[in-house]
Amino acid sequence: MSGSGPDAPQPGGVEESGLQEAERDWAAAKAFYDNLVTKRPRPPKPQHAITVAVSSRALFDLVEERRIYEEQGVEKYVEYQQENENVTLKPGPAFHFVKALEHVNARLLELYPDDEERFDIVLMTNNHAQVGVRLINSINHYGLTIERFCMTGGKSPVGYLTAYLTNLYLSADSEKVQEAIEAGIASATMFTANKDVAYSDTQLRVAFDGDAVLFSDESEQIVKEQGLDKFFEHEQLNENKPLAQGPLKGFLEDLGKLQKKFYAKNERLNCPIRTFLVTARSAASSGARVLKTLRSWGLEIDEALFLAGAPKGPILVKIRPHIFFDDQMFHIEGAQKLGTIAAHVPYGVAQKYQKSA
Repeated sequence: MSGSGPDAPQPGGVEESGLQEAERDWAAAKAFYDNLVTKRPRPPKPQHAITVAVSSRALFDLVEERRIYEEQGVEKYVEYQQENENVTLKPGPAFHFVKALEHVNARLLELYPDDEERFDIVLMTNNHAQVGVRLINSINHYGLTIERFCMTGGKSPVGYLTAYLTNLYLSADSEKVQEAIEAGIASATMFTANKDVAYSDTQLRVAFDGDAVLFSDESEQIVKEQGLDKFFEHEQLNENKPLAQGPLKGFLEDLGKLQKKFYAKNERLNCPIRTFLVTARSAASSGARVLKTLRSWGLEIDEALFLAGAPKGPILVKIRPHIFFDDQMFHIEGAQKLGTIAAHVPYGVAQKYQKSA
């Protein structure tokens, strides 16, 4: 019978042959692109990069376009975008953050020209492909290096975040952010500041809340359910027990790895990354556990500010971060009012209390 004798190709052999052929094709394609000369830095390989996925409404101001979509439907929206594809979009809430990431990349390439451990910005949007021209034109107008797009034509892009090896996802859509958080991806909903402020062009400045952002919500649960006195007692009893990690711990870790690359080149005092912990905890009664947790993780934070329940907005005005991550909307709103671009992390027990309120 045909295919049944000892000389017939075996299934495993065919599969192995196909894999070898695919590897040869990949090697040939890589050799071709490696020989192309370009002044533009090539995107790093995803497995080496710190991938930050940003939605179009986080990167650009699309408030008017969103209104057209909601009031007139998708066809009118696409038509409007095509008619205005040569009109540059204004910056959105994540714009200055992205610019700061790209400045860090430029400094890394100066010090490590052959290293691929740097930021890779991906535009992750449910926009239709027909809108892509306006997005590309606006990205090129501002000189942004965003080479990878994911445009899903009305469907949620969240399913692609894992495929793109995403380290951080920023969107203006709280439902998509919640979906990403539940999938285990560090994510936050971006909010535009209510005032225009100047941001550093030479240093990426990132501010984090502690509980339910860098750390788990374990201690916050005690505050909400048993009150402050029980919380202080719990933290002092567990001072030497590290807190579990929260959704943004991995991104702080990524920033720390890049900082160490600058330190290795004697650039600590000129490092283009600075991190801040801005927490409502008080230092004397609950601060030690936080600092010991960071130490146990092998992570440094450049500045730690314990506010003992005081508003965060005035402190953030002094810091002027490109982004501030917090899990509680009243902190987000307070930061917004005073001109800070804030990102809500929908994680932990505080979300239950916000919904009930």
